[in-house]
Amino acid sequence: MNELQQNPKKKENILLSLLCNIVAPVIIMTKLSGEALLGPVYGLIIALLFPITYAVYDFVVRKNVNIISILGFTSVLLTGLFGLFELPPLWIAVKEASVPLAIGIVVLATVRTEKNLVTKLLFNEDIMNMQKVFDTLEEVGKIEEFRERVTSASYWVAVSFFLSSVLNFTLARIVLKSPPGTPEFIAELGKMNALSFPVIAVPSTAILVVVMFSVFKHIRILTGYTLEDIMVQQNKE
Repeated sequence: MNELQQNPKKKENILLSLLCNIVAPVIIMTKLSGEALLGPVYGLIIALLFPITYAVYDFVVRKNVNIISILGFTSVLLTGLFGLFELPPLWIAVKEASVPLAIGIVVLATVRTEKNLVTKLLFNEDIMNMQKVFDTLEEVGKIEEFRERVTSASYWVAVSFFLSSVLNFTLARIVLKSPPGTPEFIAELGKMNALSFPVIAVPSTAILVVVMFSVFKHIRILTGYTLEDIMVQQNKE
């Protein structure tokens, strides 16, 4: 039994993540930030405490640090600073667009390097025996063809983040209309966060899913392996 099998990483609690990063901040900003309740400043501060606390908790529990987590944490901090300093809505829109834009640039920058970000995302060695795939690709002389397929997939993933950047900016400009620092503005921030899932996450995720299925379909064509054939759990048995 190897070290990876002896010390499996603790899986993230998806429901807790959604609650802390989306549900709680949205409810606080849209329902509890009026002058009669928390007020715009305290409402924003308390809303921000949820994702920030979760980010620290996730780091302590899972020891998981990556560029996407850092960008997400930075996004939360910037939202708080922009709101507290009452910067114009345009800057919120720029911030919303900058995070997926930065991720897309990182994806492009790593496309033809050994630290290809898409490779790390798609081929998690905790759950997939990718060494088995690469050994077979070497045997059949298809390793270069597979690498080109992964490169193509990486470009499409970058496109999905660039699309998300444009949609983020557009959504922020449409939703944020009230003067900064007002209860209405805080409520609009909450509305923007609530709408970001159906408006932005769904189309971007759809592209990622299509890319993922395309890559695994190509693995099956080149090696004959199905997804079940390369799962680590199966190989342990």
